[in-house]
Amino acid sequence: METEQDLQRKRKKRKSKKKKGFKIALAIIILLILGVGIYGYSVYSSVANTFDKTHEPLSRDKSEKRSEKVSLAKHDPISILLLGVDQRGADRGRSDSLMLLTVNPDKKVVKMVSIPRDTRTEIIGKGKEDKINHAYAFGGVDMSIKTVENFLDVPIDYYIQVNMESFKDIVDAVGGVTVNNTLDFTYEDHHFEKGTLELNGTNALKYSRMRYDDPRGDFGRQSRQQQIIQAVIDEGASIKSLTNYGTILDAIGNNVKTNLTFDDMKEIQSNYKEARNNVDHIQINGTGEKIDGIYYYKVPDAERTKISHTLKENLNLK
Repeated sequence: METEQDLQRKRKKRKSKKKKGFKIALAIIILLILGVGIYGYSVYSSVANTFDKTHEPLSRDKSEKRSEKVSLAKHDPISILLLGVDQRGADRGRSDSLMLLTVNPDKKVVKMVSIPRDTRTEIIGKGKEDKINHAYAFGGVDMSIKTVENFLDVPIDYYIQVNMESFKDIVDAVGGVTVNNTLDFTYEDHHFEKGTLELNGTNALKYSRMRYDDPRGDFGRQSRQQQIIQAVIDEGASIKSLTNYGTILDAIGNNVKTNLTFDDMKEIQSNYKEARNNVDHIQINGTGEKIDGIYYYKVPDAERTKISHTLKENLNLK
């Protein structure tokens, strides 16, 4: 049986062999971009075809909160909304996880804020206040983006949507993940002990979903989701060759949607990759309360203003 020291040595060795890349916006995507520059035309063509499949533009050309569209070629700071969508069966589902990234390539800084799913705010286009994750159920990605933009008063340039129900396919495609679990719990008939865990796709999804038995509630779940994303980054980036690239491409093509084009991704890999070394995680502070028997997370205006200022500063916006 491997000791924690053995696992740490393996992880250290694996990290020393990682290829460079912009590792914050769903690492598998960037892994495959990196592979393009290393492997032959057949891989390049397959990757390009996959991202043609994932490309799904927004109904607008740019955010209303910008006077001009951002230019990746000019190294403009950008924002990316990550949506983990809990889509089961034929229904559209809800945004189970919302993370907003602002990336400044000159400052070499990423500001990442996780938005609690129960946050009460105005749903733009619906004309009422509700939980922020309901925006996706009402109006898909477009309504989610407009609602988050209004909530934090910052522009959103790009989005990456992942189907959380099928995220297990992506985890399995990179051979499973290793996480350090700090809370002993059981969820959906699987027991997760404290300590280092090796998780397949099914259990990784369960691990990232539990929140009611966590003393930190939604913040605890957000932390586990970030763990899984980072673990996918570590496992994916440690692949010594892309012999398994077909399976990984299938998993991405079936589970990911984004308004980023393949050319956009190459620009990000070229011009923004250094920002990955300085990621600042921002927590939204608020209080839980019930309204008409329904639980909401209430964020004070002063807290929203403070976070908005931090994000705008990283986007070079006044």
